[in-house]
Amino acid sequence: MQQEMEIVQGTVGAIVYQNYDNGYAVLRLVTDSGPTVTVVGTIPMPCIGETLMVTGTWSSHPSYGRQFEAEFLERILPQTANQILTFLSSRAIKGIGPKTAQRIVDRFGAQTLAIMEQEPQRLAEVSGISALKAMAIGEEFRLQVGVRRIMEFFTLHQLPADLAVRAYKLYGESTVELLYDDPYLLMDESLDAPFAAVDRFAIELGVSADDNRRVEAGVLFELRYNLGAGHSFLPRNKLAMATGQLLSISSDTAELAIDRLLEAAVLESDTLAGLDVIYLSQLYEAETQSAQLLLRLAEHPHSAPGSLEKLLARCAKDSEIDYSPQQADAIRQAAQTGLLLITGGPGTGKTTILKGILSLYGQMGLKTLLAAPTGRAAKRISEVTGRDASTIHRLLEATIDPHTGKMFFAKDASSPLQCDAVIVDEMSMVDIQLLHSLLLAIPQGKRVILVGDPDQLPPVGPGFPFSDCLRSGVLPSVRLTEVFRQAQESLIVMNAHRVNRGELPQLRERKKDFFFLPCRSEEDVAATIRDLCQRRLPNNMGIPSDQIQVLTPTRKGGVGTGSLNQLLQSALNPPSPDKKERKFGDFSFREGDRVMQIRNNYGIMWSKLDGSGVGTGVFNGDIGILTQIDPSAETVTVVFDDKQTQYDFSQLNELEPAYAMTVHKAQGSEYRAVVMSVWGGSQYLMNRSVLYTAITRARELLILVGREEAVQLMTQNAKVGRRYTGLKLRLENYK
Repeated sequence: MQQEMEIVQGTVGAIVYQNYDNGYAVLRLVTDSGPTVTVVGTIPMPCIGETLMVTGTWSSHPSYGRQFEAEFLERILPQTANQILTFLSSRAIKGIGPKTAQRIVDRFGAQTLAIMEQEPQRLAEVSGISALKAMAIGEEFRLQVGVRRIMEFFTLHQLPADLAVRAYKLYGESTVELLYDDPYLLMDESLDAPFAAVDRFAIELGVSADDNRRVEAGVLFELRYNLGAGHSFLPRNKLAMATGQLLSISSDTAELAIDRLLEAAVLESDTLAGLDVIYLSQLYEAETQSAQLLLRLAEHPHSAPGSLEKLLARCAKDSEIDYSPQQADAIRQAAQTGLLLITGGPGTGKTTILKGILSLYGQMGLKTLLAAPTGRAAKRISEVTGRDASTIHRLLEATIDPHTGKMFFAKDASSPLQCDAVIVDEMSMVDIQLLHSLLLAIPQGKRVILVGDPDQLPPVGPGFPFSDCLRSGVLPSVRLTEVFRQAQESLIVMNAHRVNRGELPQLRERKKDFFFLPCRSEEDVAATIRDLCQRRLPNNMGIPSDQIQVLTPTRKGGVGTGSLNQLLQSALNPPSPDKKERKFGDFSFREGDRVMQIRNNYGIMWSKLDGSGVGTGVFNGDIGILTQIDPSAETVTVVFDDKQTQYDFSQLNELEPAYAMTVHKAQGSEYRAVVMSVWGGSQYLMNRSVLYTAITRARELLILVGREEAVQLMTQNAKVGRRYTGLKLRLENYK
């Protein structure tokens, strides 16, 4: 028989558990009638000291006893000075601890919360609070109040709780009202909302299946979703068909929506190789303008200095290298052309040429900027050249718009880079949008050198511009083919070239830097990887665990990143009474863990460890060590190389354990030792590009662990998912 609903009101005395992903919490509620009860349910962002009016039913848990299951709740902010003091002392508001809370309440009493919301500047009347901090506290308080209201609305409609913060920052106090009017506002690019959840929410609100807003949102979702598969555009018929299948509507209805979006200039249409194709407007602009800018650079030759051969000889003397004819020719071209593409596999001398060009440009008095797509890649190129390098995002001064929360580049056509030349390494990782932003910021008449290996994995984002540029055949390029003698002594290098040619790598050799360890089961693979990282390589080869990177093609299964990270954490950073932990999803983050940033965050603050400066921005693929978990402040501290960053517990979805990572995440990085699982997985992951990229991540040692059949399968599988990209055709046609 269904229980009758009851109402329990009281003050939150303790938070036993809370899940930031879905808002679920377990609380101890000190009721107005006296006893303390356990309340469970969806209660987003609870705070000690706040008053809740909870509607629900009683139940009995076999382990935890009698508890009250919340169905609905109303939040009542603290009213008395003592209640407010308890509330603020719980660190509910960032920037206020117990001592500051006491000073604020002593000054404003029961009016404290009204002051914080309506007159935050008055908080500066309290000793120790500057005018700047006063306004920050007020902003944080308004954010908390606004976000909680929206979060309760979201959880009621089964929308992701973490979406509430992003929606509030974009739409502010009017979020709920705006969503009632048009629920598909949640499909704004910056919100990263799941379409299925938003569509279900819209239908709950009465939106019909063929509502224009719904169909147009479906079209845009399909295009944006396919950006993640690398497509710059979709053929019109495929887009209409996919949208129809997604929404269970006719293709004709989807076609009408495409026409409306084209008329509104949200989409652009074109014809490529006889196909009618549809772009998101910003992708169309990125691709067409990139082709034009690349050709403009290539068509702007520079006069070679009269003493070029002497300068080249000095470069060789300074670096103590005898350039091969191919290398010398590449450096000469760099002196005379506005654009040069340099490509080649491992051991072919790309780094030697890069250093030679830098030396030549230095002698010519050219100011040269050096960049790479990721922080790890920039650090590596800086180490091998001895020159400062930055990420492309930092080079272009990626900045967050405080009003919209969206990223933009401060460096662009109206505010270009101050330089004579730009050199970018690891170009295979650069997608069409990032290339476009870079090209816009390079002044006319300057030199650009793009270096990369198109046989590695394509970019995570749309397009494959470096490969397209090379395949077009219309841009100046140097393709290095000679593997130098010193590199030939490395089995890592030679096996990488074998794999790239479709030949099985040498797996029986036991005396060099490349080893294969066969295993009979997934469990055997996992156990072997654990033993290599924990005992064998540190003890037998003197390679510390923190200089070993485990790679795997897949995230799932017994040898995917999920399982391996749990296993390696227990081996390399086991639980300890002096190490705090914080569970998030299926993983418990622990002090001392190796972690990786998994999305670009342009607004997060960092400070140098030596106190020499502060800045903003942590980027996808950055790897650090989690050094501190502060339960009272609800923060974790991560050290990335020479800087540290603080994350709120609610931001833990931006971090992943990094004891093991996918090959895709390792691209652009180099490690002293790589241990790779080769067992099984999707044919889209078990391919030649993945194996080749993994091998080329190792500097001193590579160990494959698994099945020889899997190595053979990856070597023979040259299929890479086809990408819809028009840059190659545009370069050929514009030329």
